[in-house]
Amino acid sequence: MTASGDGSVAVNTAGGGVVGVIQTGNDAVAVSLPVEALGPVAEVDAPPGLGNLPDFRGRFVGREHELDRLDAVLDEGGGQVVVSAVHGLGGIGKSTLVAYWAATRPHEHAPVWWITADTTLAVEQGLARLATALQPGWGRVLAVEELAERGLQWLATHTGWLLILDNVDNLTTVAPVLARVGAGGRVVLTSRRASGWWTGTTVVRLDVLDPAESLQLLTGLLTAGGPRDEDGAAELCAELGHLPLAIEQAGAYLAQNPFLTLRGYLDLLADHPARMFGQTNVDIDAQSEQTIARIWRVTLDHIAATEPAAVELLRVMAWYGSHTIPLDLCRVPELTPPALGHALGVLAAYSMITPDPVTGTVSIHRLVQAVARTPDPDDPHRDPTATARAHTRAVEALHAVLPDYQDPGTWPAWRVLLPHVDALTSHPTTTSSDDVSTAILTASIGNRTGLFLSGQGLHTDAMSYLHQALTDRERVLGVDHPDTLSSRNNLAGAYGSAGRVGEAIPMYEQTLTDRERVLGVDHPDTLTSRNNLAGAYGSAGRVGEAIPMYEQTLTDRERVLGVDHPNTLTSRNNLANAYESAGRVGEAIPLLERTLTDCERVLGVDHPDTLTSRNNLANAYESAGRVGEAIPMYEQTLTDCERVLGVDHPDTLTSRNNLAGAYRSAGRVGEAIPLLKRTLTDRERLLGVDHPDTLSSRNNLASAYESAGRVGEAIPMYEQTLTDCERLLGVDHPNTVVVRNNLAVARSASR
Repeated sequence: MTASGDGSVAVNTAGGGVVGVIQTGNDAVAVSLPVEALGPVAEVDAPPGLGNLPDFRGRFVGREHELDRLDAVLDEGGGQVVVSAVHGLGGIGKSTLVAYWAATRPHEHAPVWWITADTTLAVEQGLARLATALQPGWGRVLAVEELAERGLQWLATHTGWLLILDNVDNLTTVAPVLARVGAGGRVVLTSRRASGWWTGTTVVRLDVLDPAESLQLLTGLLTAGGPRDEDGAAELCAELGHLPLAIEQAGAYLAQNPFLTLRGYLDLLADHPARMFGQTNVDIDAQSEQTIARIWRVTLDHIAATEPAAVELLRVMAWYGSHTIPLDLCRVPELTPPALGHALGVLAAYSMITPDPVTGTVSIHRLVQAVARTPDPDDPHRDPTATARAHTRAVEALHAVLPDYQDPGTWPAWRVLLPHVDALTSHPTTTSSDDVSTAILTASIGNRTGLFLSGQGLHTDAMSYLHQALTDRERVLGVDHPDTLSSRNNLAGAYGSAGRVGEAIPMYEQTLTDRERVLGVDHPDTLTSRNNLAGAYGSAGRVGEAIPMYEQTLTDRERVLGVDHPNTLTSRNNLANAYESAGRVGEAIPLLERTLTDCERVLGVDHPDTLTSRNNLANAYESAGRVGEAIPMYEQTLTDCERVLGVDHPDTLTSRNNLAGAYRSAGRVGEAIPLLKRTLTDRERLLGVDHPDTLSSRNNLASAYESAGRVGEAIPMYEQTLTDCERLLGVDHPNTVVVRNNLAVARSASR
């Protein structure tokens, strides 16, 4: 069992209870749990009154028709999960409606659980919080992913619950949850989406407030601190388009300025009309953006008078994702750490941001961000120079906090930053003032993000980032710049990792030629290109071309970089693998043994390259018939990969596949088949059904079925794999030949 972060957990059930010991560095913390905490999730009862609804009741008005619709939809569900989507413009009050309905309308659902669902990570965290609320002790013992799985299992095995998935932007974010929660509860989603819902989804559209309702909302906010002059309230509601968010922002501003009248607020709006945006998001109504822009302008006028740096901070944050923005990204030179806290407090006081002290992050409504990012020469808070400067600062801040993508300890931080990388790189800049340095940093962000995603097996997303980085670097730096050449190398690597080796090879060949010409034949980057091209040749079955290239690269790296350099160790490992592929296992094993020893000494026993070396040596032992030595080495490597890299990392899947193969070689096919089935399922999910590693997994599982006498199951699996290999790799590829031979043997055995 593994704890969150880099800790480890030991569990002792002696004495009628469970004691978990969390070990982090030199510190150990004992966690006592009741013994029933080890029982099946299906036997866990929800504590009475469990729920986490946000309290919107003080700001709720009207909406009787929509409330009745929700009642009717949920009552009609019978014994099935009911998915009811409440959608409308951002700021229209979707979340308020659902929270009010769940808290006040008569229904028998328990527990009621609210999850922000704008990202996959947020959904996972929400499910993890549910699991922790059901069994609090596990929050100290299990990782977020494990807690989320327990939360899903609990929903799938219980009845009567109500799950609210709030702010769903992408249906794929919540589809896995809906597929697994079972038929025992009800689901309500809120989203800005107006179309594209699944068949059977009941959609409740939310429009602006009725005039009487918006007046009630405004006057309630205005008089919360005592009586106020209400003259002009109806006119102000009309001016704001009866949009709840705009009215709430106006009410917050007026509450903070007791000497400003409603008529005075109307005069400010009249004196500073916002222009219609030239471009709007498809989910955002332009008129509503105009209304929000007016409120943003008036509010920011007041903030700027007392805390001008807070306005700059808001402009910077507008370029990131709207939720869970880490404070490390909330940096502008004008703000010292104490001043940053004050500026965030001012922005929160005027409803411009929502801080979360628990996570140390802030959130901004998407409409506020859209306004802040859009230049307006008539608005001093959004003039083109200010918005371009904020964009540059956002790029600089994000680039500065990107961690080392090769260090597994940084991967949780990467996952937090990914939504903000995506937002920053996808928002178009509407000015031409982005300077070269900003463009260079943006390309660097995309390049490093692509490398991280590729290492995680997310090849499609990786290729998108790396392709854009290459395009930007060619445009800004030129085709011969070293960074441009690195981008081309990295994109070729992503193609190769995705199984598109036919596209990778010409790109590697061109990069090697250019690096030899621009950097010289002994430059470390040139040696990397030669190593990578040799690897692509090997993947394409051209091992005869790969081996001399690997040999030359190893010789050059030992001379240029030294025998202990990590790149030299990689070269020795790769050459040994090529020898083994060519049937020269007697030459491969001494190289791999030396490489493993050196990796453990130079990099450490838990370094990903060390784990790869141990896996490769075990594979060579197996090829040499020394399966008794290979199996314990594979078992240790799999355990370490799961602990260091995670159960879904591509290298972990490779370790599991290889261990299963060794079990089969040792005649332990009953142990091999479950491992191979799990690996195939995971590779199909993570890498895709057409990835070369997925095809290998399918072939390996078919072979195990054949060894177990289940030839009838093996033959159709071989047939499908052969068809796919011929289509994707070619009829003469070594892997295709292996599958074709396996199919022929299986058919012969079935006669």
